[in-house]
Amino acid sequence: MSTHNRAGAYILSSTSPEPFQAFVPHPLPPNPPLKLDEEYYDLMEKANQALGRLDGVTMLLPDLTHFLYFYVRKEAVLSSQIEGTQSSLSDLLLHEIEEAPGTPLDDIQEISNYVAAMTHGLKRLREGFPLSLRLIREIHQVLLSKGRGSAKEPGEFRRSQNWIGGTRPGNAVFVPPPPEKVMDCMGALEKFLHDDPVRTPALIKAALSHVQFETIHPFLDGNGRLGRLLITFLLCTEGVLTEPMLYLSLYFKMHRQTYYELLQKVRLEGDWENWLRFFLTGVWQTGNQAAAAARQILTLFEEDRRKIAKLGRTTGSVLSVHQLLQNKPIFSIQTAAQTLGLSVPTVTTALTHLQKLGIVREMTGGQRHRLFLYEHYFNILKEGTEPLER
Repeated sequence: MSTHNRAGAYILSSTSPEPFQAFVPHPLPPNPPLKLDEEYYDLMEKANQALGRLDGVTMLLPDLTHFLYFYVRKEAVLSSQIEGTQSSLSDLLLHEIEEAPGTPLDDIQEISNYVAAMTHGLKRLREGFPLSLRLIREIHQVLLSKGRGSAKEPGEFRRSQNWIGGTRPGNAVFVPPPPEKVMDCMGALEKFLHDDPVRTPALIKAALSHVQFETIHPFLDGNGRLGRLLITFLLCTEGVLTEPMLYLSLYFKMHRQTYYELLQKVRLEGDWENWLRFFLTGVWQTGNQAAAAARQILTLFEEDRRKIAKLGRTTGSVLSVHQLLQNKPIFSIQTAAQTLGLSVPTVTTALTHLQKLGIVREMTGGQRHRLFLYEHYFNILKEGTEPLER
């Protein structure tokens, strides 16, 4: 017994005491081909223009490495929140400066692993390594290297049946291919990533590949996060993005129910077109949001520098602390003094000025180990990263 559509076929599996239906996707691209009318081409043009604007504005940023540091962490927080973690961007930054007592460590570890996995993947791609099954396994190994999931065969395609929703394959919402089919399915996906059998526009390739990866669910854990990483890697390797400044997980998080429903609709009905419309809309909206945020940040830095320039003889040290704030929007006096090579009294005086100007806020209320926040900057960075309600 089997049920077919253009996305794949449900096959009856009787490897367990209770028979169940598992879905085996057909190789990409879809057959019959995608039905793309004027609306899709209009959306694709808007999405590409938004990415072009985002790439353009990033070239104006004073120090791109600072922004990448935060954008990668923002994507990590958002993608992990889709999976149910309860940690925020401030939790992660506090953890990284070892100032986060009481933070849920399993959640933070998961997000830290995501940051490490993205960093590793981008480094390998920049070294000329192809986006391949070998690299996907490497990235997965980093993603599950510590904490939750570290016992779920990091870096290895699964050798047992998994499922989504329910307590067993027989009552699951969705059952991916049996383990013996995983390698064939992933091999076909790798060919599609390399434009075999046909050249596919980058945004369409990213949209289809994400669904295909989630449908194959090739690992025992971490599939959702790695599937979203795959989008970033593809857009960077195809030259659509120079840097990973697009955090699509914000869009997926905001429309989480629709995201899951459309993935399932592809499997049940072969409805690639509705998924593609959703995906392109997400790239367009998120690209515009990210470009607008980068412009807001540029304006904020310039306005704050102008305020500081009016201070007179203390301007130099205050500007040095302000420069550090752009890299560390949450920090302590000791950290600032050590990093900048300034005395503690000099940094303390600079911070008093920055507080009077409304640029920083003391956030701990304590006399010892006080922490300061570059509030307006951090508010732009953190938009959308508060945990979902359980």
